[in-house]
Amino acid sequence: MAINILGITDAVMSHAMASGRFETVNGHEPMNAPSTGGLTAAVWTDRVTPVGRASGLDSVTAVLILNVRVFASAVSQPPDAIDPDMVAAVDDLCAAYCGDFTLGGLVKNVDIFGMHGQPLDVRAGYIQQDGMPFRVLTISLPAVVNDLWEEVA
Repeated sequence: MAINILGITDAVMSHAMASGRFETVNGHEPMNAPSTGGLTAAVWTDRVTPVGRASGLDSVTAVLILNVRVFASAVSQPPDAIDPDMVAAVDDLCAAYCGDFTLGGLVKNVDIFGMHGQPLDVRAGYIQQDGMPFRVLTISLPAVVNDLWEEVA
C-alpha cells in the first residue's frame, strides 16, 4: 500500500474550502505571500513516522503529519479582529477534522490526543513573506495510516 497523499490532502483542503472562511486554500506551502486581503489556508506534509505499537508483524503503520496553516495580514484593520477571525476559522477546521475522524475512510483516524506521538495541535506566530508580516495559526494534523509498508523477511 502507499500513502494516498493526494486524496488525504484533498480531504483536508475540502474541509477548509467548505468552511467558507477562506478566500484561498492551497495544497502546498506557499513560497510567496498570499495575495488576498482575507484569510488564506495552506496544507502540506510535515513528516511521516512509523508507529511500532500500531504496526503488525508484516506491515508498518505510520503517522502522516500535515500542516494546515492559516494566514492573515498582520496589518489588517482592525487589529483586534485578526486573532478572533483566525481562531474561529481554526476552530471550524479542528471540529471538522475531529468530526471526520477517518477523513472519509482514507486514514485509520486523526490522532487527536497523540496516542502515537504528535496530538492535534494549533500554534500561533508571525512570519515574514515577501517582506510582508503575516499572523499565522498552524494546525499539526496527525493522521494514522494503517498497513502502509510491507515488512518482508
